[in-house]
Amino acid sequence: MVKAVCVVRGDSTVTGTITFVQEAENTPTSVEVALSGLTPGKHGFHVHQFGDNTNGCISAGGHFNPHGHTHGAPEDAVRHAGDLGNVIAGPDGTVKTVLTDSQVQLLGPLSVIGRTVVVHADEDDLGKTLHELSKTTGNAGGRLACGVIGISQ
Repeated sequence: MVKAVCVVRGDSTVTGTITFVQEAENTPTSVEVALSGLTPGKHGFHVHQFGDNTNGCISAGGHFNPHGHTHGAPEDAVRHAGDLGNVIAGPDGTVKTVLTDSQVQLLGPLSVIGRTVVVHADEDDLGKTLHELSKTTGNAGGRLACGVIGISQ
């Protein structure tokens, strides 16, 4: 079993922790999300390519996409490996949820350890609209907060 953690922060009031747990290679990963400081509603939630936050969240590059697919929903067969869809902030601006994802891996050559989680300003359209950014970013808007995924105890 491998565990990883990501502490997200941004220029805004958004902060939180994302915990990843994977039992064995090529098994689904559990992603526990605890965020605060968001506006109520849906926010795009992705693993991005680089673990570089030297220029804020923009340094993280695009979505983690080792297979060169178009953007999609977590349940889609064709999607970026980093496409985790949306998290939903309640009226108090908090998110507390657990996701399970088969493409987010902590073990093996496609590990997300050392990459960045980004919480976006807007709802991810999951690659399902005609917007010009739908198939690349989900048109999820600006990057509110981010953090690098690191190995945990």
